[in-house]
Amino acid sequence: MAGYVAAAVQMSSGEDRAANLARAAELVREAAARDARLVVLPEVFAWRGPRTEEAAIAEPIPGPTTEKFTALARECRIHLCMGSILEAAAGEPRVFNTSCLIGPDGVLLARYRKLHLFDVDLPGRVSVRESETRAPGTEVVAVPTALGTLGLSICYDLRFPELYRALVRRGAEVLLVPSAFTFPTGAAHWEVLCRARAIENQCYLIAPDQTGASPSGHADYGDSLIVDPWGRVVARAGDGEGVVTAEIDRESLARVRRELPSLAHARL
Repeated sequence: MAGYVAAAVQMSSGEDRAANLARAAELVREAAARDARLVVLPEVFAWRGPRTEEAAIAEPIPGPTTEKFTALARECRIHLCMGSILEAAAGEPRVFNTSCLIGPDGVLLARYRKLHLFDVDLPGRVSVRESETRAPGTEVVAVPTALGTLGLSICYDLRFPELYRALVRRGAEVLLVPSAFTFPTGAAHWEVLCRARAIENQCYLIAPDQTGASPSGHADYGDSLIVDPWGRVVARAGDGEGVVTAEIDRESLARVRRELPSLAHARL
């Protein structure tokens, strides 16, 4: 497929899981109505609440939430990246922050457990320690599809370029970065990091973000982006919930890689 429309869904998820899931489904259907063939939800779109409750909220995969969204992907005939949800795992007291990719036939194609955990303390602004309640994943996940090979990642992973080069070496053409970036780090680094990962790996990058005030009290950045392989921002959400779309032009991607063959010149 030479080209298709992709969508990034921006949400303001909270502690009401039923309301979050209903809103996510509404926005996915809106994206599909705008001819999107690939739709990406933000990180922890299904539930955001106190970290002390994460283990109780987490669910298996496959499980109730994946069943709901596999049916939605089949209904809309789209590839759907379920941003991330909290996954329970046998023998592990902490949960995994897991992204699932679903095909247009409703088949769960892959899952990716977030590799890098966000532990940061910005005095007077924000303090987050994901490692207290979440366990890191161990696998790099790139998924061949009819839309090209999709490279899976989540939020804080964006700061680790070696992950994205590993994804490209596995064939990735489109990098998916569902996120919940905080406002201080987002204002400083979000667009720069998204554009850098797209440029250095000569990939499209789709980065849906959370927006508004998070349940923990810090502000989320919003500004969901779609970036092309030349580093141009081709879609931007700004503030508030909603959907942004852009064309993924695989011929243009191939031309960028052909005319500036930096990936072929890498020596490390």
